[in-house]
Amino acid sequence: MRLLDIYAGKKAFMRIQQEGFSADLFDTILGASGGPKWFVLAGLDRYIFPEFFAGRAKPIHAIGSSAGAFRMACFAQQDPLAAINRLADRYSHTVYSDKPTAKEITQKGVALLDYVLGENGPEQIINNPLIKAHFIVAKCKGLTKHENKLIQMAGLGLSAGANFINRRWLDKFYQRYVFSVPNTKLKFNDPYSLSSFSAELSKQNLSQALMASGSIPVVIEGVQDIQGVPKGVYRDGGIIDYHFDLKFAPVDGLVLYPHFYSKAVPGWFDKSIKNRTPHSSSYDNVVMLVPSDEFIANLPYGKIPDRKDFETMPAEQRINYWQAVISQSDQLGQTFKDLFDKQQVVQQIKPIEFCF
Repeated sequence: MRLLDIYAGKKAFMRIQQEGFSADLFDTILGASGGPKWFVLAGLDRYIFPEFFAGRAKPIHAIGSSAGAFRMACFAQQDPLAAINRLADRYSHTVYSDKPTAKEITQKGVALLDYVLGENGPEQIINNPLIKAHFIVAKCKGLTKHENKLIQMAGLGLSAGANFINRRWLDKFYQRYVFSVPNTKLKFNDPYSLSSFSAELSKQNLSQALMASGSIPVVIEGVQDIQGVPKGVYRDGGIIDYHFDLKFAPVDGLVLYPHFYSKAVPGWFDKSIKNRTPHSSSYDNVVMLVPSDEFIANLPYGKIPDRKDFETMPAEQRINYWQAVISQSDQLGQTFKDLFDKQQVVQQIKPIEFCF
């Protein structure tokens, strides 16, 4: 049974054919939004973070939104394996009351981050000379900045409608903020030219920025007035950059993208828009590592986890299910390791075809 699918953009595939497959090819790693969907990638992270990129001599940009930002924060700590295990364990064991409020879910989220980061996590991330962390956050405008549930949902409805007509119209409701560690020169090209601003991470605002990146609208309270950026309400980075449609610069290397799906959509509101796919220029240099359909079919319930599991399963059933997925995901990390060690990655690569 094939467990792992590997896809590459045209330029990435040509370069791998010419130079072979190695960790030094990559200057960027991406982490997408998706909440508990990430559990299916835990085994890949457990290999990629501490082993595949071990002994690296040049910096790598670790870019994420929402759950992807949490993962990149683990990668940039001194012991990335311990950090990613803390995230997987605490997140999968999270339990809420029968009808949790946004305040309760927010408090649990803050406690999760405190546990994952520990006392020294922010300082380790800020001062990491090789893993350059970047967390994507959406600053809210208009109705979307309100915490009142009805007002916020009205703003989300207007956002969805505007996005359906033209993704550029998201500018009327959100601004992209990219929080980066000091002294980084990461830039990117957005084919939709959405408003984007750079912000510097510090020990004082890192937890705020991370929490904001994962603050799902309506479900979790937005983060008010993050230190070092204009006052306002900041929410989930996946609103704008759910699976990404960005070309990164000035780095020359490839982009490694462990992803739970074999396709990607640009933003959160694009999930139901069938013809809204990323531009090919955004994925020319990307290598995607994706659980195969066969692997997913053999997971409990034949699917990867998602946030609906909180509503459809009793806590004990959900926790057992999520723990099983996390455990089985180690097969993906081992498969990637075996292919890399045996120099068989190139033979497994398939072209990325979902872009236009």
